[in-house]
Amino acid sequence: MIRDARVLRAGFVPREVEHRDAEVNHLSSVLEPITNGEPADTAIVTGPSGAGKTCISQFVTERLREEVLDVETTYVNCWRNYTRFRTLYQILDDLGATIDIHRQSTPHDELVDRLQQHDGPRTVVILDEVDQLEDPSVIYDLHSLPQFAIICIANREEELFSRIDDRLVSRLRSSEHVRMDKYHDEQLYDILSARAKWGLDEDVISDDQLYRIADVAAGDARLAIGILRTAAGKAYRENHERITDDILLDAAEHSRAQIRQKSLDSLTPHQQVVYAIVRDHGPIGPSEIHDHYTEEVDDPRTKRTIQTYLSKMTQYNLLEAEGTSRDRESSPVDSAAPSPNRSRQLRERCISSYQDFCSFELLDQS
Repeated sequence: MIRDARVLRAGFVPREVEHRDAEVNHLSSVLEPITNGEPADTAIVTGPSGAGKTCISQFVTERLREEVLDVETTYVNCWRNYTRFRTLYQILDDLGATIDIHRQSTPHDELVDRLQQHDGPRTVVILDEVDQLEDPSVIYDLHSLPQFAIICIANREEELFSRIDDRLVSRLRSSEHVRMDKYHDEQLYDILSARAKWGLDEDVISDDQLYRIADVAAGDARLAIGILRTAAGKAYRENHERITDDILLDAAEHSRAQIRQKSLDSLTPHQQVVYAIVRDHGPIGPSEIHDHYTEEVDDPRTKRTIQTYLSKMTQYNLLEAEGTSRDRESSPVDSAAPSPNRSRQLRERCISSYQDFCSFELLDQS
């Protein structure tokens, strides 16, 4: 049933990537000076959730490590490590330079000094979800250190630029921008087909089922691979030789709910307050959200930051927004039915596939 479970796991970086040759070449060219011992420009990688931003960035840096002996890479999820201290500490920890650093008492500037004094090989730092940093000055800290190359990953450039000061905006605008669009259904099918080929035994899942997963995922590779992984795991546990349509339907609903829960668990304390306000009072506009928010927290963030929170939660299917930018109202997405339209589409296609199968059976018998 399952040939290689690693291929189906979230975060797996394949040896070859599908339908991202231009983006791989672009990002590789940005980092190419490192192969000659020279500093590289900062790269900004943007695109919607599930477009492959993290996978492509890690693929390119892994390939760079295969080509160059003296280069290190480090990955920081800025949604999890959203403060300046946490981000700097994570980088130093990956470099093995945190032995005598005390989390409670070490000043931020001392961490920056440690990075300046780092005499190891050049290091590529991937800052994933960089628009989630509460203090984006950490980008400036790293940008000023020539031994570090930075890959900034975000959904939208404007949300990143809106939260940083002018000195950094001008520098980042002159950086290399690698933009990724949503995958088309055919492209998602190719990605799923490659994962199924290497991760599953032959004939465990049909091409039609892979197309159905691609259709339901709506351009989101993370969701598509999650559905495939969940379906394969359920079929294996229940001792099926193949993934059935019923298993596939359950996997689609489970995977979407699982991703949603992971996003909820990733919210920062301030984002959790904003989400709770929308959940309890939605539909609700941004001004009213901010009024509730300032009453509930001691150190409120700016209205612009709250707008960024709302946008991020909408992108990750935690909230839905209706109206123009001035009178836009936010509501929580129903957790009991995370995406009814997509679930209904998969159910209808499963039924249609079953009916077609029955028709062919009747024709064969006649």
